[in-house]
Order: sequence, then C-alpha cells, then structure tokens
Amino acid sequence: MTPLLYSFRRCPYAMRARLAIAASGQKVELREIVLRDKAPAFLQTSPSGTVPCLKVDDRVIDESLDIMVWALERSDPEGWLNMPDEGNDLIKEADGPFKKALDRTKYANRYKDADPEEERINANVFLQKLDAQLMQPFLFGPSPTLADMAILPFVRQFAFIDKARFDAEDWPSLSRWLEGFLASDRFKSIMQKYDKWVSGDAPIFLPE
Repeated sequence: MTPLLYSFRRCPYAMRARLAIAASGQKVELREIVLRDKAPAFLQTSPSGTVPCLKVDDRVIDESLDIMVWALERSDPEGWLNMPDEGNDLIKEADGPFKKALDRTKYANRYKDADPEEERINANVFLQKLDAQLMQPFLFGPSPTLADMAILPFVRQFAFIDKARFDAEDWPSLSRWLEGFLASDRFKSIMQKYDKWVSGDAPIFLPE
C-alpha cells in the first residue's frame, strides 16, 4: 500500500516533510487537510490531530522530523543525512527556543503577557547564529543537509511576519540562503496548491 501523507500546504512542519519526500523520491499519496475543518479519516489516523502525518501500513508517524528521516533513510541521493552532530543541535534549537519566539512574535495575542518586540529579539539571536554559520552556501558546506531543509521553512515563516523589516536586518548570508530557497525549483514544487482532500477523491501522488 502506498504511504498516506496528510499535509497542509502552508504549515512549515508539513513543508519540511514534503521537502524530504521530494528529495528521496519516495512515493506517497497526498491528502491535503484544511485545519479548520479536519477530515474524519485524518483525525482517526493522527494521534495528535496535527500535520504532517504519515501512515505507512500499520505505522503512523506524526512528527515532521521523523517523516524526513523515514524518507531519507530509504533514499538519500542528495546526502542530506551527511551532516555533523551540530546539525541536530541546530534543529533542536530551531524547534525549541526559536519556534517559541517565532510564535510569540507572530501570534502574540494568543499568549498572555507576550511582548512581540522582546520575542523578536529572542528569535534574532538564533538567526544571527545561522548567519554566522552560513559562510558557505549552506549550513555545513556547498550542499544542503537535513538541517538546512528542516530549519528553512521556519525562517521563511518568521521572515514573512514583516518581510521588509527582515530584509533590513544585517544578516546577508542568512538572507541569501533564504532567498535561494524561495527561488528554488524544489520549494516551488512542494508548494503547489491542491484542493482539500475529501474521501473518494482521485489520489494525488508525490513526488509528481
């Protein structure tokens, strides 16, 4: 049975899962979910009710990083898994303190006593760290690794809170890295729009 991927186009967690699936060439059936109207089949499948969620036979994987590793362990033609341990540390920092600051900048009204300007400063500490790391095209050399593609969707999300302000910051290497990602064929391919999945629809397979 072809694995089923429940996804939502604009979710950065789902983006990075689709990026790894595209890079690996692993065939999955895409089911596009609308978060405000989640399909019953999705809720029956996902323990957390969040995207992305991958169903492989009787196994359910609903952590985006685990989906990336699942795909790349099966096929990794671009060598994304060939990165130093520091890459895993950067991913943990992105998923932890940076994501916390990102959410409290973008959605400050959801958090009691959140100061978006203070949280922006907290986020910028991590972004400056990435900028210093990016003396080469990607975080660990001339080619992307898992760390690049796991982190970039969240840097994108932060940047578009206020793109003009982001572009005015003094992080030229970070900006180059992000803009290259946004202009890439890989990013454009995983951001193709699909209608909301409804039971009985003709299947859509990725990569196309």
